[in-house]
Amino acid sequence: MKTAFIKTPLGTAKIEGDLHGITSISVIDRETEMKSNISPELEEAVRQIEEYFLGKRKEFTFKLNPTGTEFQKKVWDELLKIPFGKTISYLDLSKKLGDPKAIRAVAAANGKNPIWIVIPCHRVVGSKGEMVGYAGGIHRKKWLLNHERTEKQQSLFP
Repeated sequence: MKTAFIKTPLGTAKIEGDLHGITSISVIDRETEMKSNISPELEEAVRQIEEYFLGKRKEFTFKLNPTGTEFQKKVWDELLKIPFGKTISYLDLSKKLGDPKAIRAVAAANGKNPIWIVIPCHRVVGSKGEMVGYAGGIHRKKWLLNHERTEKQQSLFP
């Protein structure tokens, strides 16, 4: 397993993967040593994550290889269908998966998402649009949703 660390506006991103794909992207709060040589298996993921934070990328095309149960993978596959700049409620996500009563299980699977940003669990909100349930912290969820808004609010001040 190869590992790379990159700085983002939300902290240091830790990217892990191998020839079979990216297995994990997480954000860590502590400072870590950045290495200039990135393993070839991770180069594309690093490039695309950096482009996302620069506002130049809306979707990711590198190979994913998350580890989880079949149910978790089903939830994560559905998360990948949420368009950039859009949100969905946990209830609507449960309905899309065929069982509105599975909302707690869907929320738990969402919380176990191992590939930060790319599998966009930050795009899932409460039924009334409230910011709930984000493992990386609600402040990061708000930042990501604001970053993805298609219509940016213009500042009144230069």
